[in-house]
Amino acid sequence: MASLSHTPSYYAASANDKSLRPALKGEHQADICVIGAGYTGLSTALHLAESGFKVTVLEASRVGFGASGRNGGQIVHSYSRDLDFIAQHYGPKAGTELGKMAFEGGKIIRRLVNEYAIQCDLKDGGIFAACNPRQLRQLAAKKALWEAHGHRELALLDEDQLRAYVGSERYVGGLLDRSGGHFHPLNLVLGEAAALESLGGTIYEGSPVTRVEEGARARVHSAHGCVSADFVVVAGNAYLNGLLPKLESKAMPCGTQVVTTAPLSPEQQRQLLPWDNCVEDCNYLLDYYRLSGDGRLIYGGGVTYGAREPGRIEALILPKLLKTFPQLKGVKIDYAWTGNFLLTLMRLPQFGRIGSNIYYAQGYSGHGVTCSHLAGKVISDAIQGQAERYDLFAGLPQYPFPGGRALRIPLTALGAWYYNLRDQLGV
Repeated sequence: MASLSHTPSYYAASANDKSLRPALKGEHQADICVIGAGYTGLSTALHLAESGFKVTVLEASRVGFGASGRNGGQIVHSYSRDLDFIAQHYGPKAGTELGKMAFEGGKIIRRLVNEYAIQCDLKDGGIFAACNPRQLRQLAAKKALWEAHGHRELALLDEDQLRAYVGSERYVGGLLDRSGGHFHPLNLVLGEAAALESLGGTIYEGSPVTRVEEGARARVHSAHGCVSADFVVVAGNAYLNGLLPKLESKAMPCGTQVVTTAPLSPEQQRQLLPWDNCVEDCNYLLDYYRLSGDGRLIYGGGVTYGAREPGRIEALILPKLLKTFPQLKGVKIDYAWTGNFLLTLMRLPQFGRIGSNIYYAQGYSGHGVTCSHLAGKVISDAIQGQAERYDLFAGLPQYPFPGGRALRIPLTALGAWYYNLRDQLGV
């Protein structure tokens, strides 16, 4: 039985809405049935409801239970593999067309926040921080690449300039993205759920799907009910839990860890992040952090392959936090938690269809906040007959991890060790 409680995180403790929605019971009819009430599912449902469709969402646990309610809360553009990689491996057309969508997810988030008055502490400005000269050169190349695709809100910062934004001596420079930003991720997804319901959509919690019956009108079954719909959207990502084994074989759940400090004084906040930007470094196993709406430092990093729960999250993350901000020695950690994201072999998202009327999107590989919101818009358009953009994603190859689950975890962990070593050596 899926848990009906959120993981004990800072986000859950400060959620705007802690009420539980009812479980699915009996027979129901809808135009579209969405499986999963995270960013992908609710972005899809909202875009369809805005176009007049009757949408039902089935959630195994709670709205935002998975990565959507646990992540670092940062608006970071593009994909886990950037546009130059896409063009090199899949052709210039793919690079160009996917480049047109690379900055759309953040705009969708801001539109939904503004139009539905979602209270989620949304703030502007994000920074990529370089730990060595090689990474700074890569950021200069990223700036040129993104500007070639029309994204102009960038500024390359040298070491002294970055110090005005980040009170740490770890970095040799950085890239400021003024269109980046950060927010309370669980309150965003809860606000999207409320927005959907305001448009007539229905969400059932505590309703894990047990079976999807294909057909001209698909039937989506839970333990105590069924939804018949013209279209089904599978948006479970790392939390499908055996529902569609062929889909799950294409990607691997990985865990990332986050801690949240006790509230910091205004002076401490100004010392750490004077302009209240969010930050992520450029390491392969990157660290990311920001200030919460009530002045806490939220700091995340690390990866556990195969979605294993780390025994002591604080012991893993606190040394990273203190390496970045040694002035916080002795700070109290109020919350520590882990959450799963879905990694694909090529680190690109996987879109596709099962039959003619079951759509899926998954595997954002660490770039899920913006790409999941884009996915919802693209799926909505495809269901309404405008499938060109969806088919661009669906046309990207989807490779299973070699050796099945028995080998994919150690092989991926070995690769992570190699890249982490390169980060440490600065090569």
